[in-house]
Amino acid sequence: MSKKKPRALPETLGMPQGGVETHAHLDMEQFEGDIDGAIDRATACGVTHIGQVFLGPQAYQDNKAAFHKHPGVFFLLGVHPHDAKDLGDDTLDAMREAFHNDPRLKAIGEIGLDHYYDLSPRDVQMHAFRSQLTLAREVGRPVVVHSREAWTETMDTLLEMGFKDYPLLWHCFGGDADMMREVVANGWMLSIPGPVTYPKNEALRQAVAEAPSERIVLETDCPFLAPAPWRGKRNEPAYLGFTARCVAELRGMDLAELWQLTAANAVRFFGLE
Repeated sequence: MSKKKPRALPETLGMPQGGVETHAHLDMEQFEGDIDGAIDRATACGVTHIGQVFLGPQAYQDNKAAFHKHPGVFFLLGVHPHDAKDLGDDTLDAMREAFHNDPRLKAIGEIGLDHYYDLSPRDVQMHAFRSQLTLAREVGRPVVVHSREAWTETMDTLLEMGFKDYPLLWHCFGGDADMMREVVANGWMLSIPGPVTYPKNEALRQAVAEAPSERIVLETDCPFLAPAPWRGKRNEPAYLGFTARCVAELRGMDLAELWQLTAANAVRFFGLE
């Protein structure tokens, strides 16, 4: 019986320092007791900044202290469409206060619509989405959008509310080239996740190959969506290099150049130092 080929370790990619992981959920239970370890491993693999996403103000209040000693971690805060049923005026007030008082909070997100799971009623999701878009304008922060099986509804809402050319990042982009071009035409950014490394995702891979260089950033969405060769395992920021390697190959670019390019795009979008 032949032994399985060992999975490649991320440190073997030799990524230079300066990479930006734009979307991580390090406060989830999968990282309990391992937040510092995950950040240290990412640093060893060239990831200088990590966007930690807090799903609601309670998660932010409960878990922000875990990142005090990691200045390279910046924060995003938003009520996910799954939790839209829990959003009220008190939630919006808590978010407003947090954004006014914490400069590490760089964007409102992830917010949007999820018609795949429908864990909150669709009209409730829409109310939460629109309320948080309004808040983003009020506090002057970019928006990071979650849209699953709700492309038309999400796009129509953003355009109706005047978000064309507003700083907006399409989280975990999984669309085809036509969808990519629509995002780009509205002045928005694309965040490329681990599934781009899955060979059967031909439409996504073609979209990533054709996307304008100044509009792409990288994410893990960890602990979910680990890239090959770690598909099916817990994802973490150290694995970002595998996604970068695939994107570079698809675009015919040098890996270090792609790493630096996507990092510069993320620094500009989030206003990082």
